[in-house]
Amino acid sequence: MSKISAGALAVGAIGLVQTVAIARSLAAQTGQRLDSNQGFVGQGMANIASGLFSGYAVAASFSITAVNYKSGAKTPVSAVFSGVFLLIAMIILAPLAAYLPRAALSGVLILTAVGMVDREEISRIWHGTRGDAVIMVVTLVGTLFLAIEFAVLTGILLSFALYIMRTSVPRVHAVIPDPEFRHFSYQPDREPCPQLSIIDIMGDLYFGAVNHVEESILEIAEQNPGQQYLIIRMTHVNHIDFSGIHMLENVVRSYRDRGGDVFLVRVDHRIRRVMESTSFDQHLGFDHFPDEDEIISHIFHHVLDPAICIYECPVRIFKECQNLPKRVDLPHIPHLTDIPSTSVMEITPQKLWEQMHSDQVPLVVDVREPREYRQKHIPQAVTIPLPKLLADDVKFPPDRQIVLVCRSGRRSRRAAYALQQIGCMNVLILRGGLVAWEAAGMLEAIGQ
Repeated sequence: MSKISAGALAVGAIGLVQTVAIARSLAAQTGQRLDSNQGFVGQGMANIASGLFSGYAVAASFSITAVNYKSGAKTPVSAVFSGVFLLIAMIILAPLAAYLPRAALSGVLILTAVGMVDREEISRIWHGTRGDAVIMVVTLVGTLFLAIEFAVLTGILLSFALYIMRTSVPRVHAVIPDPEFRHFSYQPDREPCPQLSIIDIMGDLYFGAVNHVEESILEIAEQNPGQQYLIIRMTHVNHIDFSGIHMLENVVRSYRDRGGDVFLVRVDHRIRRVMESTSFDQHLGFDHFPDEDEIISHIFHHVLDPAICIYECPVRIFKECQNLPKRVDLPHIPHLTDIPSTSVMEITPQKLWEQMHSDQVPLVVDVREPREYRQKHIPQAVTIPLPKLLADDVKFPPDRQIVLVCRSGRRSRRAAYALQQIGCMNVLILRGGLVAWEAAGMLEAIGQ
């Protein structure tokens, strides 16, 4: 078996390719529907029967098929009669066939073949896509200089190569909502959200495409380093293999290492089954497959840093941004990029909790917006929004420790540095902000 298996596979493959090519050529001219699967079964059964009686491998013939078609054959019964007549000719006319000139047989085949050349179809292919034109030319040249079966096989392999080349580089681009907030579309002339990236993958995630997709996603992330959160829209992803799962895991790991996260929307049920069977859904999190109509609102209100939305982001990309106060330019309040990394002292949530229950209670100042403060805040904290921090009517006690608090530490760091510039040096900030306070399990107040 080891000696004959490779050759048998080659013979079977070439015979199958040749038969399919002939069948498709005739189907295109007759307008009939071709059932390739049924043809494969029929050819396989014919080869099994031929092998049981020591016959040759069975496959279609270009010359016989062309003559049969040009003679007006309509059904497979013509092949039966052709076989019967051939048997009679072999028995009765075989001695006379020695006197038949080969040129006469060649002329019959040439006239038949010329009549099957579809010049109009060749012109359409030539003026169509460049890839189809190349395949046609290569197949034609192969037909002239190689055996017909190898020429057809070359054309089919080239078609596969072209398909892989096309599908291995699917479009991957960042999208944002249109001005009416109805659809996501590629709008390179508009500024994106500085915290959230939304990416459309326009193709399948298989081994040939995952490297291009991953590089494209990470390139977008490098161009927008502040976008810590990512939504991947998988509307156009109809297939995923294990290489695609690994690619998604690498993307998730990359964003989480940066302190962000990844969400998937519009995941096809077939893709979801693959993710469940490979435990990717557990790795990502079951709550990271939200409904697309709700994901933006959820991330906007529960994930994004409102300090960036209000004080650093000048654009209004999402519907939720429209009623958000934008206070980008604050006089005498420096940006984070202008603040030295070691200029502001920090205090941990546990240490602040201990000081709040000691004899020297610090003054805790929440520099967020009033509506953020009312949602939840540290008990005994007072609210002074960042824009009002340096107002003339705001006075801080010089003999008391001041701890500034915000959601993640961005606003409090800017506020502390601004206070230091006017001589208020007894200022600390809560390390990690309220996010760290919640993670430490500390008590929070609501309302007021």
